[in-house]
Amino acid sequence: MNTPASHERLRFNMIEQQIRPWDVHDPQVLELLNTIRREDYVPAVHKPMAFFDMELPLGDGSVPGQVMLSPKVEARILNDLKVQKHETVLEIGTGSGFMAALLAHVSARVLTLEIDGGLAERATATLRRNGVVNVDVRHADGAQPLASGPSFDVIVLSGSVARIPQGLLSSLNVGGRLAAIVGDEPMMRTHFVTRVSESKWDVSQPWDTVAPRLLNFPEPSRFNF
Repeated sequence: MNTPASHERLRFNMIEQQIRPWDVHDPQVLELLNTIRREDYVPAVHKPMAFFDMELPLGDGSVPGQVMLSPKVEARILNDLKVQKHETVLEIGTGSGFMAALLAHVSARVLTLEIDGGLAERATATLRRNGVVNVDVRHADGAQPLASGPSFDVIVLSGSVARIPQGLLSSLNVGGRLAAIVGDEPMMRTHFVTRVSESKWDVSQPWDTVAPRLLNFPEPSRFNF
């Protein structure tokens, strides 16, 4: 039986045995992972596995690939983005709402898009229940073009894509960063794209991982002629 005391032990072990060894050393990120209760965002049936080094299924199974990313992947993305308190964030793939909660605590405001209406409703309720008020959860397809107007300092894709969506790059402010897991199984690379100027972007690919696909983003043709 999981108790608050056992949760704290498991949380400590998660940070020390999974997250720090994955080159996550930002004190603010580590403190967030220690204080934001990951177990509050995990579906009830999976709560005993909230701190395990694994992806956890979300939803009712009707939409493929709906998972909560592993703790170390979420932590490393947050660590490497270096989000600032004055910045605005767009997340594609709300899922449980846990990544949005992390982003909310280091930024000014988060807009997060979720294609599954049920997940969007549950994430909204969970975030409000945990006192996170600067997140706007929208039931929307993140693969569709964004309405003209808003731009963002940080864009996070909480799932993988075959290639970096060029439309999202145009929604980055100068100095803004986009994080995406790009490629195909069995090996993908995390891409961090910084908009240096109106027409120039810098790209780094610092580490490998694998994540389920975000729905409806373009896939390259498998056929060569």
